[in-house]
Amino acid sequence: MTDLVIIGGGPAGMSAAVAAYESGIRDILILERDGQLGGILQQCIHNGFGLHRFGEELTGPEYAWRYEKQVRELGIPVKLNTMVLSVSPERLITATNEEEGIFTIEAGAIILAMGCRERPRGALNIPGTRPAGIYSAGTAQKLVNRKGYLPGKNVVILGSGDIGLIMARRMTLEGARVKAVCELMPYSGGLARNIEQCLNDFDIPLKLSHTVVDIHGDKRLEGVTIARVDENRRPIEETREYIPCDTLLLSVGLIPENELSLQAGIRMDAVTGGALVDQDRQTSAPGIFACGNVLHVHDLVDFVSDEAAIAGESAAEFIRSIREETGEGRGAYAEPDIPEQTDISITTDGKIRYTVPQRITRRRDTTLFFRVADRYRNVKIHIISDGKTIHSVRRPKAAPGEMESIPLKAALLEGVTGLRLELEELG
Repeated sequence: MTDLVIIGGGPAGMSAAVAAYESGIRDILILERDGQLGGILQQCIHNGFGLHRFGEELTGPEYAWRYEKQVRELGIPVKLNTMVLSVSPERLITATNEEEGIFTIEAGAIILAMGCRERPRGALNIPGTRPAGIYSAGTAQKLVNRKGYLPGKNVVILGSGDIGLIMARRMTLEGARVKAVCELMPYSGGLARNIEQCLNDFDIPLKLSHTVVDIHGDKRLEGVTIARVDENRRPIEETREYIPCDTLLLSVGLIPENELSLQAGIRMDAVTGGALVDQDRQTSAPGIFACGNVLHVHDLVDFVSDEAAIAGESAAEFIRSIREETGEGRGAYAEPDIPEQTDISITTDGKIRYTVPQRITRRRDTTLFFRVADRYRNVKIHIISDGKTIHSVRRPKAAPGEMESIPLKAALLEGVTGLRLELEELG
């Protein structure tokens, strides 16, 4: 029996482990399917990490090492090359690795920190042949940054997510020519700073409201046909344009890695693709918490670490609440008895796509994270209860590619049974 098991050894998993340790939990185990800690950060060799969390600019591996060093210094056990096969609602974990074969772990609490994966070509229904030279942007990033392979010389990128923008710059620096970045939506899905630093600084064209409508080539990609799309995202035939290239990179969205969450019977959010959670990042399954990109896709790893710390501290509190103390300080697990329970559901209008958390179960200071559905300028976000605005914040702009947040004081939640977030355009 283990007090706390964390599935995933990336920035979320490590930050959660450190926070739980600092909250008094010593019996912690991290399960990581890769051969080292750090997750996706190990291939993100560009800088820009750590400005919020550490007050300095770090590369991905440097940021990961800050947490890995803490995990090592605290003596938190880690099982690498270990694949978790299933998680039950009763917090029974089945995993496997080379040394131990298939084994089970009974956990007092579980933190899900599995990250996300990229949406593949098969999910896009792009017509055409299936030649070599088509990669997800993250796969190309791993080939270039960790394996030392250059996937191609003439590149088209579909999608303007942050990984795609960063790979546009990376491929250019490695001597390839990026002919265009095509984006289906009329706005970019990436951070504004990445558009400036990765595209504009290198004169790489960004074609908004464009998509790939055909792929050409037999054994190797020879070119793609792109076209402008109308307001219904349907290609306009007369705008078709052929671009010769040997490589197509896909940066078309990230999907939270939630197969284990579904096995555990956890309620999911159809918009985020992650679990429905409360302010403690606890899912609908008691004692199972979620954080990081497995919960919802983040812009900055600093925010992943902040959220994981909430999950780690909350898991520690949950463990203390269910532990029947013995002389050694550990014992059997009982059902939790956490006072001051409430249930405040949070809904949104169409202009705000989702919030995390989706509900509040204890009245305490909480930060609401959310994304908008379109680009807006000069807006006010209203938090409404029973038809009355209890809190408002003003933003000079809001875009889908950048996550927003609103701190909410516990005092505002007195007598509240439901919250609604609405966006007002001020013009």
